[in-house]
Amino acid sequence: MNYLPYKNKRVTICLSFECLKWYSKLTENCDNLVNMSNRDSAANQLLEFKKSTKDDSPATAAYGAPLAEKDGSLTVGPRGPILLHDVALIEELAHFDRERIPERVVHAKGAGAFGYFEITHDITKYSAAKVFSNIGKKTPIAVRFSTVGGESGSADTVRDPRGFAVKFYTEDGIWDLVGNNTPIFFIRDPILFPNFIHTQKRNPKTHLKDADMFWDFISLRTESMHQVLFLFSDRGIPDGYRHMNGYGSHTFKLVNNEGKPVFCKFHYKTDQGIKNLDAKKAEELSGTDPDYSIRDLYNAIYAGKTPTWTMYIQVMTPEQAGACKFNPFDLTKVWPHCDYPLIPVGKLCLNRNAENYFAEVEQIAFSPAHLVPGIEPSPDKMLLGRIFSYGDTHRHRLGPNYLQLPVNCPFKVRNFQRDGALCMNNQGGAPNYHPNSFGGPDSCPRAKALAPPVTVSGEALKYDTADQDNFSQARVFFQKTLNKEEQNRLIENISASISGAVDFIQERMVKNLKEVDANLANRVEEKLRLIKKTKSNL
Repeated sequence: MNYLPYKNKRVTICLSFECLKWYSKLTENCDNLVNMSNRDSAANQLLEFKKSTKDDSPATAAYGAPLAEKDGSLTVGPRGPILLHDVALIEELAHFDRERIPERVVHAKGAGAFGYFEITHDITKYSAAKVFSNIGKKTPIAVRFSTVGGESGSADTVRDPRGFAVKFYTEDGIWDLVGNNTPIFFIRDPILFPNFIHTQKRNPKTHLKDADMFWDFISLRTESMHQVLFLFSDRGIPDGYRHMNGYGSHTFKLVNNEGKPVFCKFHYKTDQGIKNLDAKKAEELSGTDPDYSIRDLYNAIYAGKTPTWTMYIQVMTPEQAGACKFNPFDLTKVWPHCDYPLIPVGKLCLNRNAENYFAEVEQIAFSPAHLVPGIEPSPDKMLLGRIFSYGDTHRHRLGPNYLQLPVNCPFKVRNFQRDGALCMNNQGGAPNYHPNSFGGPDSCPRAKALAPPVTVSGEALKYDTADQDNFSQARVFFQKTLNKEEQNRLIENISASISGAVDFIQERMVKNLKEVDANLANRVEEKLRLIKKTKSNL
């Protein structure tokens, strides 16, 4: 027997002339055979890395010193006990114990990519934000897509809203437009948000998803009806992230160079066309390819099929908002396009995958509080609640200096915040207090001019908004937006899901559906009877 080296492994082989010829041929063509196999770009990532890397430097400790032996612990003899002063071993284990940071409470699983936003139309009459300053201007962006309710190991093809968060790296700082693939949401008051999300998670006793939890909450809070119909329509399961629209969802305020404000909704329409998965295909993919959407986005960008979206805005003057027949700051409502038409703004283009998922996607942190001069919040209650909540969760998940992580860091920061865990830019010897006599930043006149005073009035009181108009827009969506085939699939999807809830919750939900459309409610009720009869015969 002889030993022949291949790829740093020792292969035992019978030493004969024919075997040696076969072995030589195999080793020469091994890489070609692997590359010719039917694998996509994501699957070939390690092969591509191997071909591209030229670094043959040795393994090092975290502090940079080369390691004498990478694959062995320091022991007393080959069978003896391990010694505590094996720095490489202790470092390896200690770091491994801390590799996982807290999972996002919502939007835990997602995909990210990078690219640019290009202005194609002039909207400076509405906003003085520098990102919109001139046609042709390009701003670097990062985008994270996600599912909302599931854990990080859940399937991409579940029926769930999709997160669509965009980070604009502008010269005036970071602007985060943190929305979904739906223009609306389930609730309009942020105090209900933790409770709603609990219904998307697991029963605290059984640790199982629970239909009673979800449908009980939904049927008790009828402002959710509009979003429920959207979710159980075809668009509840988009075919990957490239084939869905995105929305800022909330109402924002734009301010122009004259200090004149308008209220605004942001939309981005997919240029790839809307595509959705039917429920059976989605269920199949959940088992065969639970990372379907992540894989699709990665492979498309790798192949140079740059996904793009066209950004639009809707605008409403303060006078129009005051006279509006519905609350324009209500996240459960859309602004009708016939009254507030879409105005084109620019293109979002994604042309680069992350170099490292953890560093650039898991650690990316979006917040609706990250606004730039020329873009402000509106009285949207859900937006105002999120402005606090997102920064708070990032400080818990990533630490007080999460904005110093490269993927989150603006081009320039000058402030008086210092120290804290993982501080990477402590601003040298600059004073850490204000006012002072030794230099440092002060207020920005331009930003002040773009933040005109806001007049508010009314009694401070906790208002329960449950009884506001919760059905009229849901009715329009069902009767006018969906065609007959889409209506049929919506009825099938709702019936299949709600059939898992107890009878009194089913009855309450059917009663609510009658407020939307009698035919919708009657057909769901009939479907539930058939499902119950089928189950009783099993």
